[in-house]
Amino acid sequence: MIEGKKRVLILGAGIMQGPAIRRARKMGLETVVIDADPQAPLAAEADRFEPIDLKDIHRIEELAWRLKTEGGLDGIITAGTDFSASVAWVAERLGLPGIPYQTALDASDKERMRRRFKEAGLPSPAFTIFTAPPGGGSSPAGALPFPYPVVVKPVDNMGARGCRRVDNPAELEEAVGAALVFSRSRRVIVEEYMEGPEFSVDAVVYQGKITICGLADRHIFFPPYFIEMGHTMPTNIPQKDQDALIGLFIRGVRALGIDNGAAKGDIKLSPRGPMIGEIAARLSGGYMSGWTYPYASGVDPAGGALRAALGLPPEGLEITRTWTSAERAFISIPGAVRSIEGLERARNTPGVKDLFLRAAPGGRVSFPENNVSKAGNIISAAPDRESAVRAAEDAARAVLIRLAAPDRETEAFLAGPPGPGASAFPPPAYALDAGLAARLERAADPFAAFMDFPCRDYLGRTPGEGLEAALKLTGLIPGTGEFRDLTAGPGFLRALIRGGYQGAAYHIDRARGGG
Repeated sequence: MIEGKKRVLILGAGIMQGPAIRRARKMGLETVVIDADPQAPLAAEADRFEPIDLKDIHRIEELAWRLKTEGGLDGIITAGTDFSASVAWVAERLGLPGIPYQTALDASDKERMRRRFKEAGLPSPAFTIFTAPPGGGSSPAGALPFPYPVVVKPVDNMGARGCRRVDNPAELEEAVGAALVFSRSRRVIVEEYMEGPEFSVDAVVYQGKITICGLADRHIFFPPYFIEMGHTMPTNIPQKDQDALIGLFIRGVRALGIDNGAAKGDIKLSPRGPMIGEIAARLSGGYMSGWTYPYASGVDPAGGALRAALGLPPEGLEITRTWTSAERAFISIPGAVRSIEGLERARNTPGVKDLFLRAAPGGRVSFPENNVSKAGNIISAAPDRESAVRAAEDAARAVLIRLAAPDRETEAFLAGPPGPGASAFPPPAYALDAGLAARLERAADPFAAFMDFPCRDYLGRTPGEGLEAALKLTGLIPGTGEFRDLTAGPGFLRALIRGGYQGAAYHIDRARGGG
């Protein structure tokens, strides 16, 4: 608890801001929370809620001055949003603890960020900028100042929106145009591609002292996009590599001038050594700072950042346990959701702490192209890494999303390339290499042969497990005449290979006349 009545303004009332809002109330703070969405998930948990767009710095400033005259305002904070600049704008004008507005811009605008790192001599990818002309689209032309592959992303967004890898000049214009859609300033950054595994690190900063809260492995899949299918906290890489990653992150925080509040970084361990992906002046989203870090270590990043935002020395940043916490996503092929099964089984999996569901019956789902379009997430915690990972992955596989039939988007997805060299996005559920594809073509009974193939779907199901999930959803009984009729021929096998259990269940439902 914090002595005396203090009031804090929190930007964002979504799931990712939940830990900060709840922690503030436990600390005895009065919470004023703003969000553009009046129905935001955490709006009702605030002491006071105001529907204000987080981009509208002038309306936020007006509210802040009103709060200050109506009883006081002691701090302002955000977590898991890309609006640290809005926080800094208000803090600077009202004399609240924080960082300068220009520093916040450096930590949220990727072009400015890259320039700060370059000036400081920190290892960070080379880059160039494309700006959309007024009233027109961007037309990248000429050679890039570095070789392909490259990464294209908007300069001012998060969650991997509009971010993708580009392997040749033919793909560049389309990728830049797609990224511009997600840029508020109509600018796109094109960077050198960094090989190697990626890690996330959070820190609380108070009067220039940087306290590391955790270092997590990020699990990225589905090129050319960068879809995080989960993370594991803490990392289990060698200590010397951990020290190098954290050392670079600290240098990056100082290069940006973040001296009070919070900082989160995405750092890669490339063949050239650690390289900075991005550093932001806030706590991380993605269920890290508010969930997996506390579950694994007992560290309280939200509480520490709140105290720093109030101008108080952080507390609760000491490691009190050495567990592992794993977050894993579950995803869907495109379509309309008919039903979702297995939620209770997933929640009751030993070691599972939380299940967050983004999909809902009657809604639509798509194969993710960024980190905000997944169907849901599982978070586990256990004394050892193997148990935590197994719990999260088992629970993610327990959730089964049945798609309504017929549906044009699902049909189009299932008609895509199922076999070897299927590099087009989205990928098939079971990606067969040339050898497996040749075995399938030679097999007298391709269906039976595929059941023994050493391949796994998006979440690690074997072909047999994928079939079992489809039969569970549809109630189709093996050995019956209906089973033989509905699974005979190449159509069912193609649907299973291309769409996994969802494709197989959809094929059955479609053959039965829809649902």
